[in-house]
Amino acid sequence: MTAGKMRAWAVDVPGQMSTHPLALVERDVPEPGTGQVRVRVSVCGVCRTDLHLAEGDLSPRHHLVIPGHEVVGRVDAVGPESTRFNPGDRIGVPWLAHTCGLCRFCRSGRENLCLNPSFTGWDVDGGYAEYVIVNEGYAYPIPDVFSDIEAAPLLCAGIIGFRALRCSGLPPGGRLGIYGFGGSAHLTAQIALAEGARLHVMTRSPAARELALELGASSAGDATDMPPERLDAAILFAPVGTIVPRAMEALDRGGTLAIAGIYLSDIPSLNYDRHLFEERSLRSVTANTRANGAEFLETAARIGINVSTSAYAFDDANAALVDLAQDRVNGAAVLVRPSQ
Repeated sequence: MTAGKMRAWAVDVPGQMSTHPLALVERDVPEPGTGQVRVRVSVCGVCRTDLHLAEGDLSPRHHLVIPGHEVVGRVDAVGPESTRFNPGDRIGVPWLAHTCGLCRFCRSGRENLCLNPSFTGWDVDGGYAEYVIVNEGYAYPIPDVFSDIEAAPLLCAGIIGFRALRCSGLPPGGRLGIYGFGGSAHLTAQIALAEGARLHVMTRSPAARELALELGASSAGDATDMPPERLDAAILFAPVGTIVPRAMEALDRGGTLAIAGIYLSDIPSLNYDRHLFEERSLRSVTANTRANGAEFLETAARIGINVSTSAYAFDDANAALVDLAQDRVNGAAVLVRPSQ
């Protein structure tokens, strides 16, 4: 590799992971612009959104975009008018890369619904690379209690799960159902349990059911099982629309099902009596605000959240996504770059 160059994984031709849609490319090391910093990447979490991007469920915003939005590393260059971070600071680069600050949603504190946002690893190049650029106002300092590998999944899986938990309207001490139990769900579960919830997990993975029980779930069954009691709230993490009617049927009166993913397969017809009557609600979760992220990281550090990870070498990005697609990752997959 020549001076001033870096290696990165980019989405070449989206398709099933068996076709290895990620290509290893060489790029110029990027330079930070005004209000930006450059991060030398240590680790990058492997999110299901990356899988949807690689397989084409989400259309890449440009050819050879570099995925990855759970990035932890050290600032190694600071752009003009950047004052928030200094070289050597350890920071995290999340999904939300930029918001306009001008639209009605940004002005009302709902920047997750911004009309002109950009996202790391979709609109702008992400962390499946040796370096990444971030607007300093959208990065997070990493709490000291977390290692780099532990911190990576917190930056999307953790934050979006936290927002989904709040959107579910779970009351204090309430009964929460979680459908799918991967990188995001196992973090969200711990927040809910720490806040006094009674948790029921439904997932097709036996290993994930075992992890759920180890973390304190009251029950763990198959993805299509009914929980042993009615639910005050539920969160769907699995991108499987056919689960929605089953989860809605499990809700008690006034309960809400929050769908945490950016992608979901088609939802079958719902029966008004069985699935929606008695003020049961179905809502999506769209991105997050920076305030959500800061609150989640503070909460995660305070309760000592346990992050279950599976480490993959940087060169094994395709293998990590294949394992994720086939539900072979228990917890969260993380790409680890060689020591500097």
